Amino acid sequence: MKVIPITVTLSMLACLLASTGAAGKAQEKPKILTRRAPMNQIVERKDVPAEHQWRLEDLFSDQKAWDKEYQEVKDALPKFKELQGKLSEPLAIKKCFELEDDVSQHNERLYVYASMKHHEDTADPTYMALSDKAKRLSVEVGEALSFISPEILSMSDEQLQKLVASPELAFYKRSLEELIREKQHVLSGAEEALLAQVGNISQAPGTIFSMLNNADMKFPKIKNDKGQEVELTHGSYIQFLESRNREVRKNAFEAVYGTYSKQKNTIASTLAANVTKNVFYSKVRKYPSVLEMSLFGDNINKEVYTNLIGAIHDALPLMHRYMALRKKLLKVDELHMYDLFVPLVDEYDMNITYEEAKKTVLDSLKPLGEDYLKVLGEGLSGGWIDIYENVGKRNGAYSWGAYGTHPYVLLNHKDNLNSMFTLTHEMGHAMHSFYSDTNQPYRYAQYTIFLAEVASTLNEALLMDYMLKHSTDPKAKMYLLTYYMDQFRTTVFRQTMFAEFEKIIHEKVEAGDSLTPQELSQIYYDLNLQYYGKDMAVDKDIEMEWARIPHFYNSFYVYKYATGFSAATSFAKQILTEGQPAVDRYLGFLKSGGSDYSINILKRAGVDMSTPEPVKQAMSVFKDLLDQMEQLAK
Repeated sequence: MKVIPITVTLSMLACLLASTGAAGKAQEKPKILTRRAPMNQIVERKDVPAEHQWRLEDLFSDQKAWDKEYQEVKDALPKFKELQGKLSEPLAIKKCFELEDDVSQHNERLYVYASMKHHEDTADPTYMALSDKAKRLSVEVGEALSFISPEILSMSDEQLQKLVASPELAFYKRSLEELIREKQHVLSGAEEALLAQVGNISQAPGTIFSMLNNADMKFPKIKNDKGQEVELTHGSYIQFLESRNREVRKNAFEAVYGTYSKQKNTIASTLAANVTKNVFYSKVRKYPSVLEMSLFGDNINKEVYTNLIGAIHDALPLMHRYMALRKKLLKVDELHMYDLFVPLVDEYDMNITYEEAKKTVLDSLKPLGEDYLKVLGEGLSGGWIDIYENVGKRNGAYSWGAYGTHPYVLLNHKDNLNSMFTLTHEMGHAMHSFYSDTNQPYRYAQYTIFLAEVASTLNEALLMDYMLKHSTDPKAKMYLLTYYMDQFRTTVFRQTMFAEFEKIIHEKVEAGDSLTPQELSQIYYDLNLQYYGKDMAVDKDIEMEWARIPHFYNSFYVYKYATGFSAATSFAKQILTEGQPAVDRYLGFLKSGGSDYSINILKRAGVDMSTPEPVKQAMSVFKDLLDQMEQLAK
């Protein structure tokens, strides 16, 4: 039952998580260090040429059209009250579902348009107000629809099965089956009301950590490359770790973890409280474990999680080889944790204009076939994309949109390699949304977060393959290989290590053990020893890294980065080796939206995440890249 959230839709959320560091990922995401072309003067929004703007008129022709649809949604909300208490017969439920879909779809259009207009110039008070107005409407819609699921679930199992078999509700069979699947974990009305009342309290651990981490945590000043004392912040930390001056890297590393160490008792108590909260909810809602509770929403078997960890453990010798190579290329006696982000090659001049980036992206995605390229070409030149930075424009990049209209992509394009990879990444999301929306009805079009990063990462994999195959300069090739290898390291190996840490600490609390700062630090330090191998001098300071990862308060989420990357890499390998049969399976994946459970959609397309095989395929690609790097390093 799709209701536009008052935050973002899934493809945008996935990009936001990657770009804001919600999983500790952006804080450590490797950058492609290219020498940028001279910056053009940033213009006011009113001076941006039309051909560089997205075409939001495809959503609403003007403000009057938006206002008219807004009022229509407002006028429709009282109709839900007329249906309340009557959801026991198929025809009444059908009428309610139809109204729900209609109102939700229009609400989505209103919300997306208002938000994107606001993002064009975040200082514009007109669209700031319009965005707030759309958010308030979304809350009203959510409240109006809130009775539907509880009322249907109040029926007996026998009544629910009759509804599933009802011909009048054939179209809604999947929605009803999903409701029934959840019923075993839904409590009585009084119990649910009680849990709802403590909802804000349950958010306290994450809220407290966020305030401590973002508002109260202060790092000391350190000396930069020029010997000047400068402030160390969350945002500047990785810049210091990329410094060619090893002393600067070491000082930044020790300053960050020394600061966290001073707060270790408070942060350990906060994280322990979050784990205890999770255990409480899993027991109250009758789940076997917190892990299984966390996977339930996507209907993911816990073996998917454990298979990932097991497959990465099997591949750790490859990671250890990469660390040995990094040590060799950096020419250091000991490789330290603060040496992981310094570039292995010098800056490489790749000045790539937007038009050149478009052409390269199109060329790199030719393996996906003519239909894909035709739609992609239209998207690249047909009002889907807002290309360049302007005064007040929202930073970063995302793909978004509303059902019934083509997707949109926000960029802040610079003429460099980073921006070209961002372009293909966001267009991967956009193409996934396009195929899902054009092949699925509204109710079943939205794909899950579990699937959200597959299409975008697949595009990046094909672009990287294309560039490596067309690169004749050994320095350029090493440069590209370094970037791709660090994508594997941070997105697959590191996120899996995070996932394993979460699994261990939750199992300890479920077994009745406590989580002290010393216990958390020892677990985390031992995992680093295991994952990085004998060629890494695992600094004692790294034992405090668990204290700075915000996503540990959104438990059992980070594994999706690793599974998504692995699935995309598996798809890419199949497409490049098998050709058309693999392409057809992949396009079937894009067209499936949310019409089935994520694991089933992937399996039909040839990627069975219930087995370790896709992760093993990704690791075979990692091995091939490592072989190439070692050959170039001779």
